[in-house]
Amino acid sequence: MPTFASFDGLQLNYTVWEGDAAVRPVLLQHGFAADTNANWISTGVVAALRKAGFTVVSLDARGHGRSEKPHDESRYTETTMARDVSALLDELALDEVSMVGYSMGAIIALAATAADKRIRCLATGGVGSGIVDFGGVDLRVVKPADIASALLAEDPTTVPPSGVPFRLLADAVGGDRKALAAVALASREGVVDLSAIGVPTLVLAGDQDVLAAEPERLAAAIAGARLVRIPGDHMTAVMSPAFSEALVSFLSAPHPR
Repeated sequence: MPTFASFDGLQLNYTVWEGDAAVRPVLLQHGFAADTNANWISTGVVAALRKAGFTVVSLDARGHGRSEKPHDESRYTETTMARDVSALLDELALDEVSMVGYSMGAIIALAATAADKRIRCLATGGVGSGIVDFGGVDLRVVKPADIASALLAEDPTTVPPSGVPFRLLADAVGGDRKALAAVALASREGVVDLSAIGVPTLVLAGDQDVLAAEPERLAAAIAGARLVRIPGDHMTAVMSPAFSEALVSFLSAPHPR
């Protein structure tokens, strides 16, 4: 698994599956507490994209997977993690990509797309009106402090109910819970400027996903964005064949270069 030094020297892990060189590569950014395997390989997304001929690149976000995991909250702002995406594009000398982000990865993807013109096409999953109203995770559903408490609790029986799924996922993938708590508590830097996103955009949302409530409001806030609802909740929608099918169909369609 190759690594590279991001803009601030942190070592990040990424994976590349080579495909048709004539087709725009696809860059994947996973969700909170997950990694490339949990979010993209085990769900069948990588296999579906490769079958369609795409070169696929997946980044393990800082604090996740095989990337470095500092415990300092200041290392995990949205701007920092979006800059990691641009640093990877620099590392791989890619002048254009399509980007796909899920949950936390969708927030990173939105911020990266707003800032980096090399991202020519965007698909988000697992987010909805929380982006519009709070600039990130939907605070009506779960608060960062509850996620951090769940991750840091010595006694799992004391975990706040809203934080249980995150604790379970972190433990399932062998995550560094202190680093993930720092990610959750990192200072938010304001709402992503959705008006700065002018590329073709697909919003994918599970029909039972409370963290992607009112996805039509997110789609309406991005010029020309399309919405596709997928069966499932936050953890299962990305596993649905409908997710990969909609994603491949969108990325395969002719878009302005």
